[in-house]
Amino acid sequence: MTPPFLQHNDEIRIVSPSGFVEPALIDGAEHVLKSWGLDVTVGKYACEKHGRFAGTSEQRTEDLQAALDDANVKAIFCSRGGYGLAQIVDKLKFHEFIHHPKWIVGFSDITALHNAVSRLGVSSLHAIMAKHLMELPYDSQPVTQLHHILFGELPAYTIPSHVLNKGGEARGRLVGGNLSVLMGLRGTPFDLEYDNNILFIEDVGEKPYHIDRMMQNLRLSGVLNKISGLVVGQFSHLEDDPLMMMTTYEVIYNVVTDYDIPVCFDFPVGHVDENLPLIVNAEVCLNVSDERVLLMF
Repeated sequence: MTPPFLQHNDEIRIVSPSGFVEPALIDGAEHVLKSWGLDVTVGKYACEKHGRFAGTSEQRTEDLQAALDDANVKAIFCSRGGYGLAQIVDKLKFHEFIHHPKWIVGFSDITALHNAVSRLGVSSLHAIMAKHLMELPYDSQPVTQLHHILFGELPAYTIPSHVLNKGGEARGRLVGGNLSVLMGLRGTPFDLEYDNNILFIEDVGEKPYHIDRMMQNLRLSGVLNKISGLVVGQFSHLEDDPLMMMTTYEVIYNVVTDYDIPVCFDFPVGHVDENLPLIVNAEVCLNVSDERVLLMF
């Protein structure tokens, strides 16, 4: 199920379900979103601070639940990631959301929320958040593509080939997000459905052996036998780990090399400036050739 695309004067709600965010970043994002012709409202506790979190778990739950339930809200725009959704995702109710589906926008820790609505069959947007609207140029591709998608223009991304790519073509629903968050949800009601789907992964600040351990989980649990394709995004701000004797991409390639699925490396998604928006739970075609990679929605 694809939520309705936005129209001018639609209401979009900024909430902070995870980490604390500077209020000035929310103010700036509100200005940008209003320039798109949207009516922007801000969650009651979006600017709260409770240690590393944007308010207590009760406050964050209340704000997010209110946005999910409000039929007038056509999109929920997360202010930032960080950590916190694992504490509250099981407390959320989606009855009203199913009757009035809306776009949920965010990445990183917001992967947990994408998983939850993906299990309900609803698409969402793995994309930049409120803080990034203030940090990126107004005409940068992550900003302009987000604008286009929200208003109904679906993307087709073409990127250069990578030496580690495995060629082929696959079709399926696009699922995934931050690898560490995905691993934290394995074996829970918010784990993904992988059968015949295309998985995309990214991460930040991990050691290569941590990445290997998570990839081995996907191998040992049979996930890599189920998926029809793999999109490896950006793994940024990595800690040095010379004892692994491989780069992070080589670590991943070493795990997936024996599987007969197309795999592309270095896709521009993750904790980097060029973080292209991806529609989670959408049907996509992934074509990996010697010359280029095409991901088409």
